[in-house]
Amino acid sequence: MSKLVISNLHHRNNENFAVQIDHQEVDAGKIICLLGPSGCGKSTTLRLAAGLENPDAGDIFIGGDRVAGKGVFVSAEDRQVGLVFQDYALFPHLTVLGNVTFGLREKSAKDRKSIASSILQKMGLAKFADKYPHMLSGGEQQRVALARALAPNPRIILMDEPFSGLDVVLRNQVRDDTLELLKETGTTVLLVTHDPEEAMRMADQIVLMKDGRIEQQGTPADLYSRPNSEFVASFLGDVNRIKAEANGDVLETELGRIPLKNAHIMSGKCEVLVRPEAIRLGKVNGKSDPTALVLQSRNLGPFSLIELELPSGSRVTARAATILQPEDGATCAISLDQRQVFLFPSDTTR
Repeated sequence: MSKLVISNLHHRNNENFAVQIDHQEVDAGKIICLLGPSGCGKSTTLRLAAGLENPDAGDIFIGGDRVAGKGVFVSAEDRQVGLVFQDYALFPHLTVLGNVTFGLREKSAKDRKSIASSILQKMGLAKFADKYPHMLSGGEQQRVALARALAPNPRIILMDEPFSGLDVVLRNQVRDDTLELLKETGTTVLLVTHDPEEAMRMADQIVLMKDGRIEQQGTPADLYSRPNSEFVASFLGDVNRIKAEANGDVLETELGRIPLKNAHIMSGKCEVLVRPEAIRLGKVNGKSDPTALVLQSRNLGPFSLIELELPSGSRVTARAATILQPEDGATCAISLDQRQVFLFPSDTTR
C-alpha cells in the first residue's frame, strides 16, 4: 500500500464554495477519516484523490507519483485506487465472483478466479460466490464491494460513507469486521463520514473539515479531549453550555469553580463547554456543594442520560454509568472532571 499526499489544493465547486487544503498526508497502512457536516468538502476531497475530478490548483501524490498537478492528470482507472461508495455500485447482472473479478481484466481467467476466490474466502464470502447482489443482505453487499475494491491490490482504498445505508446493529458489526480486515491487510484508507462515532471507531487519525478547510486533525482522543475550537468540541460530542464569570484565576459557574490556566486573557462573563460525562453526581454533604435537581433519567443500556435543573433554573445533561443512575426528584451534589471542560476565548471574553 502507498502513501497519499495532498499539497496546496484548491478546487472551486461553485462561486460560493471552494475546498482549500494546504497539506494532508495519509500514511501507508493507516486509516484516515475525513469528517464533517454536509457540504464541508470532504466528498469533494475524496473525489479529487480518486481522479473523478481535476483540481483547479495543487498537487496530489500517490506512492510518490504525482497524479494531479500542473500539466498532470492521471485518470481514475490508472491511479490504482479502490473505490467503495455508499450505494456499493455492484453490477446486478454479475455474480459475487463476477463482481470481484471485474477489476482484474488484465489477468488470465485462471488468475482472476484464484485471486477473487482467495479474497472471498478471507472475507467469509466464499459461500456467496455464485449468488447475485439482490440475493444478499446490505452487510453482505458492503463486504462484496470492499472485496472488489481490494482484489486488484490497489495502492489506496477510498471509501465514501460506506456504512450509512445499514441499520444500527448491522452497521456496528460490519464496521468492526471491515476495520479488522483493513488492519490485517495493512490497507491505506481514506474514509469519508459525517458520523463522529464512526470516525472515532475506525480512524487512526481524524481530519475534521469545515467550509472547505481543515479545522483540526489528530487522533480521535486528541479531537475529543483536546479540541481547538468550539466547533470541534461540539461536533465530536455533546456539550453543555454553561454561563461563567472570570474572578481572578478562576471561573465561577453553577457547576463549581473552574481554574483558569491563562487568567490574564479572561475577564467578565463568558461561556464554558462541559461534556455530559464530566458532570459527576454524588450525595450532598455540605451547604457549599454545588447541587442540582434530577428531573429525568433515561436508561440507554450501559449508561444513562440525566437531565438536571440548576438553582438558577437552567438545565444541563449528565452522562453516567447505569448502575449510578439517581432517582428522579433527587437532589445531588455536583463535581466536575476538569479534563472535559473547555473554554474558547472570543472577542467578547478577552
